[in-house]
Amino acid sequence: MTQTCGFVAIVGRPNVGKSTLMNRILGQKISITSRRPQTTRHQVMGIKTEGDAQFIYVDTPGMHIQSKDRNKAINRFMNQAATHALRDVDCVVFLVDRTRWTKEDDNVLDKLSHVEAPVILAVNKVDWVENKQELLPWLEQLQAKRTFAAILPISAKHGTNVPELETEVGKYLPESIHYFPDDQVTDRSQRFLAAELVREKVMRQLGDELPYQMTVEIEEFRDEGRIIHISALMLVERPGQKKILIGENGERIKKVGREARLDMEKAFGAKVMLNLWVKVKRGWSDDDRALKSLGYDLE
Repeated sequence: MTQTCGFVAIVGRPNVGKSTLMNRILGQKISITSRRPQTTRHQVMGIKTEGDAQFIYVDTPGMHIQSKDRNKAINRFMNQAATHALRDVDCVVFLVDRTRWTKEDDNVLDKLSHVEAPVILAVNKVDWVENKQELLPWLEQLQAKRTFAAILPISAKHGTNVPELETEVGKYLPESIHYFPDDQVTDRSQRFLAAELVREKVMRQLGDELPYQMTVEIEEFRDEGRIIHISALMLVERPGQKKILIGENGERIKKVGREARLDMEKAFGAKVMLNLWVKVKRGWSDDDRALKSLGYDLE
């Protein structure tokens, strides 16, 4: 049998469910998720091998329109990371949110006008659409926006039509040897995943209390087989943010640590000893050199 292998970019505006979709396809958590827009900051690769076909999905940060409050170096990095993922892919999955179309969807559509690869439009969260009769005319409206290879209503959270989406994507994988071992599921390290899991817990718990100026740096990752020792430094930009993150009597940081540790133990299949610290590093999110040193690097 001939092997096929190809790259598939999952793109869309912030908070449409790109990471949830990739985790659903892979059957495990590779990309972190929260209700807050722009949870994903990096390209994250998810690899799924089924028989002779290897799908290499690239989860991307939400493409957003630059504005006064979204013009920091980190915002520019996220947009670059998302656009960068469109280079040399074999297929694009453009994810939109049910019957809502925004200027930011138009922005993504404009970026896709330069892409030669086939674009599949996936209309997510259709389980939230109360009147299903609204869907058909809406899908017809979407067809007028550009020539899509296919348009599919899906639910990334519940898996509705996700196998059908994978079948559609599979049509565009070129003949090729597999680039990764058949049992590999991501190109990212356990160290990277540990940092992301801590950041996810902070974003989920703090909602709008803590702005985006928070990142996580792993200072120690020591694998002793049955036990992994991890030390994570959470960087914020102001002393007030540090106070919020620690919480009264340290309750917030304890909860973040407890939830992150449980997820790490599940992901790594070992007991985890996790230590967390919070440090103020002023202006890191608008400093290109600081971002690079913290792993925000397209290379």
